[in-house]
Amino acid sequence: MARILDARGNPIESKTLAEPQTARLSSLHQEFADHPARGLTPQKLYSTLTRAEQGDLVSQSELFEDMEERDTHIFAEMGKRKRALLTLDWRIEPPAKASVEEKKLAEYAQERIEAIGDLEDVILDALTAVGHGFSCLELTWGMLGGERLPTMIEMRPHAWFTLDQATRTHIRLRGASMDGDQLNPFGWVVHQHKSRSGYLSRSGLYRALVWPYLFKNYAARDMAEFLEIYGLPLRIGKYPSGATQDERRTLLNAVVNIGHAAAGIIPDGMIIEFQEAAKGQHDPFVAMIEWCERSESKAILGQNIGQDSARKGSLAGAELDNEVRMDILESDARQLQGTLTRDLIYPILAVNKGVSDIRRCPRLVFDVREPEDMKLYAESLPKLVEVGVQIPVEWAQEKLHIPLPKEGEAVLAVSSTPPQAVARAALTYRPVVQGDPPQTQDGLTDALDAQGQPAIEDMINQIREMVDKAESLAQLRDWLLSAYGDVDSSKLQQIMALGMATANLAGRFDVASESGTLAGSN
Repeated sequence: MARILDARGNPIESKTLAEPQTARLSSLHQEFADHPARGLTPQKLYSTLTRAEQGDLVSQSELFEDMEERDTHIFAEMGKRKRALLTLDWRIEPPAKASVEEKKLAEYAQERIEAIGDLEDVILDALTAVGHGFSCLELTWGMLGGERLPTMIEMRPHAWFTLDQATRTHIRLRGASMDGDQLNPFGWVVHQHKSRSGYLSRSGLYRALVWPYLFKNYAARDMAEFLEIYGLPLRIGKYPSGATQDERRTLLNAVVNIGHAAAGIIPDGMIIEFQEAAKGQHDPFVAMIEWCERSESKAILGQNIGQDSARKGSLAGAELDNEVRMDILESDARQLQGTLTRDLIYPILAVNKGVSDIRRCPRLVFDVREPEDMKLYAESLPKLVEVGVQIPVEWAQEKLHIPLPKEGEAVLAVSSTPPQAVARAALTYRPVVQGDPPQTQDGLTDALDAQGQPAIEDMINQIREMVDKAESLAQLRDWLLSAYGDVDSSKLQQIMALGMATANLAGRFDVASESGTLAGSN
């Protein structure tokens, strides 16, 4: 087997692909989350963030998981941002000035990546790095049809990883040593997402969301307590001097429970007085919660939700709230496509095709181009060409997202027949079907045909006039639709009614003649 080089040009041994690196780290698989969001306070939060800056990512990673699980607004907004990439088309492009062999490698990589059935899950898992700052997906390699390819791509919990003590920039797998174990080459898809610059432990978007999350939880808790006592009277229990500790505890329980149960018992000689009902408004709590959610939306999507009162409840507002700002989407796509090229496409080509230079490796590209106004281009390009502007075909097709046709591929063409000729042909077209039975004529049929022909000719003449004046089929269509109710068909209706009555009488005559019930038929 040819020597395999990683993305940095270092040789690797094929035995490292035999099994996943975490297969024998049973201690990690047996860990359970500590849920640091439980009882979170400013002091506890500060301690968690400080430990992460020192390289211990466990508590911070588990806190970020709790935030997305417990805060439905963060969950929804992060879901919008991550799933926005699933709406983009992608392709594998060869390097600049590619040779024939490099183009073939790009086609090969395209086929292999398309064969990954759960690629959408890989994209979503990798994009958890937006919040955490990084994500690590472990590759399991296997033989498929004589080729060594990834058979499983599984995301590993962020709490399984730590940072090196020297620089705090390299992600390592938590193991026996304090510095962790170096990740095996070709064993991981490691996506480091820069939501902000700085150390890796501080680059995740959730670092900016922890404080709004904390304040929102305080506001929600206080509002729940307010709603629990709102409208209930203040209860004061009075006990006589010399009351024992048990008697005082009994009175306290009665005071606490009597508000909801509306009943209770107290020792003789003790008194419960009801004061004025609790007053107040929930508005301050709601305002705090809404401020926190607006801050979260600005950080995640680049915009507030429902800020413009003029568009609240409108379809346009709902569509805007579901969009990720374009510059954020482009940034996410470009960062992820670099990771997938380095940690997925290059390893497949290096293992199976002997590719050793990542600079000439085909790369995955997300199509982040905004849809152009095709109607605008369709009207402007012909006019520009007529005045002598030289427009490259490839540029125009790229702008309109129309791929260049392959050799021998059928393409659309402009019809050489003018629209007026097409419409006139439609007016005079009469289908001829082989084997049609001969049309029998009798006096009644001839009479009805003679009476109906002028009415039909009048209608056709009106349509023929529109055809002669129309400059396009689209204009003719609009004229026909607008004139639909104005075409005079009263004469034709009378003739059709007469024809139906005649047919009915003729049918009755035939039945009576065949059955012998017609007078004088014998």
